[in-house]
Amino acid sequence: MACRVLGQHRSVQRQALRTPDDEAALRERIVDLARRYGRYGYRRITALLRAEGWRCNHKRVERIWRAEGLKVLARQPKRGRLWLNDGSCVRLRPERPDHVWAYDFVEDRTAADWSFSMLLGRIS
Repeated sequence: MACRVLGQHRSVQRQALRTPDDEAALRERIVDLARRYGRYGYRRITALLRAEGWRCNHKRVERIWRAEGLKVLARQPKRGRLWLNDGSCVRLRPERPDHVWAYDFVEDRTAADWSFSMLLGRIS
């Protein structure tokens, strides 16, 4: 009846969004766990939260996970990995001259359509 008086359709009216009281604390704990366990996704974080006694389901944790912009880094090979155990992404730098070597093959064609390859080495 009130919608008819105001001249609005009933589908326009929505309930006000209610955020739970523990939302801020849960968000902070999810970010803390994601920082501590860099390779864990939202499902495993949900299991950790439930083990700690939080009452939350995976959908709520996933919603907060996406809102915070969290993600699981792609698995890196053991040799030359970029991330550390704390989940940070830090590229290691050479410690001294001749510490890091890189090789690369370069291939090209001449004007006479002959193919040639060169092996290039670079020292950092």
